[in-house]
Amino acid sequence: MATFGFIGTGNMAGAIIKAINSTGIKDMLFADKFTEKAQELSKLTGGKVSDNQTIANEADVIFFGVKPQMLKGMTEEIRDVLNSRKADCMIVSMAAGVSIESIEAMLGKKYPVIRIMPNTPVEVNKGVILYSTNELVTESQEKLFNDSMKNAGLIDKIDEKLIDAASAVSGCGPAFCYMFMEALADGGVLSGLPRDKAILYAARTLMGAAELLEKSGKHPGVLKDNVCSPGGSTIEGVKKLEDNGFRAGIIEAVEASYKKTIELGKK
Repeated sequence: MATFGFIGTGNMAGAIIKAINSTGIKDMLFADKFTEKAQELSKLTGGKVSDNQTIANEADVIFFGVKPQMLKGMTEEIRDVLNSRKADCMIVSMAAGVSIESIEAMLGKKYPVIRIMPNTPVEVNKGVILYSTNELVTESQEKLFNDSMKNAGLIDKIDEKLIDAASAVSGCGPAFCYMFMEALADGGVLSGLPRDKAILYAARTLMGAAELLEKSGKHPGVLKDNVCSPGGSTIEGVKKLEDNGFRAGIIEAVEASYKKTIELGKK
């Protein structure tokens, strides 16, 4: 049974840890500068609180859960331990914008590396985890990764050159969706709905619309047209959204997120 080690146990890493644990995996090690986070996850999952060097020496799968700007310092701290170990290990990095090539350079030696970009709905098993691998990742290692993530949501392999653009949609997208739902609920409140009802209806509407889109296979524009009766209420609202640059704003938000991800990877 493989041991999973996590260096950094923030919100995103914590969600992944819970998803992995839900598959029955308990052999996990946690290290975080905020030890209370690691302790909380230890109690929840049966894993053990550890430290960076121990994880680098003992874990079979090592997750880098630190922020991109902290990655260089962290890898310097564990590099000698990693390079001196005899047993094989696999690195899984979730640092936004940091390429596999950059991770290899930081470690000073080539290891099997999987680069992932998850999103926060992983916490409720409805996430999207994009991943790319280097040539050293074996078929069995990739299977181990996929099996461990099977309860997290959609696991999709993608060419690394596309992962930053894809993460601007799936990784940053939940924030844009929450803003939309909040605004949708605000509109309901303005029209007289109680706040709790407005939020519930906004959330369920988004959930249902997303599932219909995925299951029907229809273009979103077609589904939008199906709701818009001639001279009706919905098309009046659509016009107002267009007047206020709704779609252009979203496109620009994704583009800005993509550019920022590239910038973070260069630091």
